[in-house]
Amino acid sequence: MTVVLAVIPVRAGVLPAGGAEAADECGRRVLLVGESVEHAAAHLTGEVRLCEAGPYRPGAWAAALAEVLADEPIVVLPASPDGRDLAPRLAAAMDRPCIAGATRLSSTTVVVPRDGGRTMHTMPAPAAFVATLQVGVRGVEPHDGGATVSWLDLGLDRRPIGAVDGGLADARVVEVLAPDAATVDLAEAGRIVGGGAGLRSPEQFEQLAALGVAMGASVGATRVITDRGWVGHERQIGTTGVVVSPELYLAFGISGAVQHTSGLGHPEHVVSVNVDAHCPMMQMADLAVVADANEVLAELVALLVPGAAAAPVAVAVAEGARG
Repeated sequence: MTVVLAVIPVRAGVLPAGGAEAADECGRRVLLVGESVEHAAAHLTGEVRLCEAGPYRPGAWAAALAEVLADEPIVVLPASPDGRDLAPRLAAAMDRPCIAGATRLSSTTVVVPRDGGRTMHTMPAPAAFVATLQVGVRGVEPHDGGATVSWLDLGLDRRPIGAVDGGLADARVVEVLAPDAATVDLAEAGRIVGGGAGLRSPEQFEQLAALGVAMGASVGATRVITDRGWVGHERQIGTTGVVVSPELYLAFGISGAVQHTSGLGHPEHVVSVNVDAHCPMMQMADLAVVADANEVLAELVALLVPGAAAAPVAVAVAEGARG
């Protein structure tokens, strides 16, 4: 049986989105590379090698890892921002094909989405390759630890910044800026406010975006909203959009069709606002608010966004709907 290795870039000791899934897909054979990797290893089980490499430097990492991973036929990275950036660089350094956005893989086959995620294509696996695994496809949560840990010292945290192979200057971290919560990659978002067919107009969706900014939440939508052109399709949550797994999901006017809820992963807390108390989204909510989503949204914006105003709204609240 061909073994598979997960290479997971780590920033500030935190596993990236999809890190635990990539580890699970690879039989929990993992190499963590980055900053404070020992902290990230506390959330994994299996065989974990640690490489302290300092701030993210894709050129130096790819060049150094290509040498030590030469005997690994299949190398998998999570499709996190760093994973998507490092994977093709590593594949080029190893002179291998790179398969982006796989949903399943083995030594014989690789499954990749086609037609915007509407179909899945199974292709023969190359003898040796590098791949990224889509975030959210397995729904695996980080473990409580227990990994067998060993260290790999490549000296990356001590290597001066300079030219890499080919004479090009490597990227270096100048400053780390807090992301714009309203536009951050949905797959990476810890909080998400989502809008559905219950929102009456683009103006209501603009209010949703304003609420997201005030709450430090990213903005998502159902396919109905993206098809109306109120927001780009990159904001669509569901089987034909982005798979998410936030800590908090606030759904405004979303009924909860399976095409949407199948993309929600495993949110820790769900709040749903809808006039239909019996729709699927309300049934899976921890806090279900029976009211017009447009009125509740306007009231929340009035409370949280300076300069906004809204009329009072009557609501009925049901807690613990998800049981």
